[in-house]
Amino acid sequence: MKNELLRRIAARQIVCGVVGLGYVGLPLAVEKAKAGFKTIGFDIQRKKVDMVNAGQNYIGDVTDGDLEMLTKTGMLSATDDFGFIRDVDFIAVCVPTPLDSHQQPDISYVRSSFEEIAKNFKKGTMIVLESTTYPGTTEELLRPILESGSGLECGRDFYLGFSPERVDPGNLIYKTKNTPKIVGAVGDDAAEVISAVYSAVLDGEVVTVSSPAVAEMEKILENTYRNVNIGLVNELVQLCNKMKINFWEVIEAARSKPYGFQAFYPGPGIGGHCIPLDPYYLSWKAREYGFHTSMIESSMMVNDRMPEYCAERAGQILNRSRKALNGSKILILGVAYKQDTDDYRESPAIRVIEYLERAGAKVDYYDPRVKEYPERGEMRESLPGLTAEALGAADLVIVTAAHTELDYDFVQRHAAMVFDTKNAMKDVKVRDNIELL
Repeated sequence: MKNELLRRIAARQIVCGVVGLGYVGLPLAVEKAKAGFKTIGFDIQRKKVDMVNAGQNYIGDVTDGDLEMLTKTGMLSATDDFGFIRDVDFIAVCVPTPLDSHQQPDISYVRSSFEEIAKNFKKGTMIVLESTTYPGTTEELLRPILESGSGLECGRDFYLGFSPERVDPGNLIYKTKNTPKIVGAVGDDAAEVISAVYSAVLDGEVVTVSSPAVAEMEKILENTYRNVNIGLVNELVQLCNKMKINFWEVIEAARSKPYGFQAFYPGPGIGGHCIPLDPYYLSWKAREYGFHTSMIESSMMVNDRMPEYCAERAGQILNRSRKALNGSKILILGVAYKQDTDDYRESPAIRVIEYLERAGAKVDYYDPRVKEYPERGEMRESLPGLTAEALGAADLVIVTAAHTELDYDFVQRHAAMVFDTKNAMKDVKVRDNIELL
């Protein structure tokens, strides 16, 4: 089976499937189709399916022309019928893995996807989970689901692996195509054929590790590393505020050291799908072994509190102007979790707004990339434009996403006070109405 699959992979004769057509899945599906593999994408959202089939792009990391060309030539199509699994040889699962209301892993999307796959896949299929999860998921949860649901044996009748997604929305250098890929699989044969598929699709190096658990832990390490270091700088920026030291200047000075230091930056919190969530997966799994990840949990506490801290700082700034937070007009600049993207998943800016409104503030926001976002069952809309009138009407302007297309000199000229939580206004010369986080 292995040799036959390797032959068909080299000849571009296998059909690839991607479950989940979001920020991870759609770029991956596009790259597979561009590499010469007929690719079928699946999503439960009919709107996404229809858009893909019409060649209409909705993901920033996908080129409009690529998607249109691939759908027109039949190399890429989409469906909301799980029966498509019967027609594919390689399946990559890229579904959400959020936290539940108790901050514990919610892998219901992964579980339900694999239950459907188990009903439909054929002998000789390669199946890979790309969604971030806790170590042990692939072998302890997914393998039994596939074997019991299909009657097939892993390693003999099908191949199973884990290859963590590495997507950085808005990154101008590293995309799906050129980012190195990690593969951990159940058995050497599985690792070889799964790695062969990714090597045929991607330009980045494919790194094979000894097991899915190693690959799962590797992904957790990537983002926990960032969470801990962001927690460190978020704690130090609070201390430096009390000491009246510009911590942003401290970081720039430290960056001059050519070894032993990597710059991380403070902000109103952390957002996106991975960094705010992945450490919870690890700390939850660690408790199974009677182990407490004290350093990780401490950084999570610091980062989780940053939106509330920023709201408190906003109140302190207003107090110096003899204004109360209750009743003040506040303008938020940017609700995306990251500059120059439209991605507001787990955005700390949204939590800052919530804390401000709980205190009685009247809050508007402007984001040139996020025109609206869901809030308590309704859509909250951005101001249509950033005008002198809107800036002047606000008692305080808070920069919570450092979008580079904004004119920060214009903001400074027309705002009464600015609280810059991202150092987005570092190049503005006149600073008498700007306060840094």
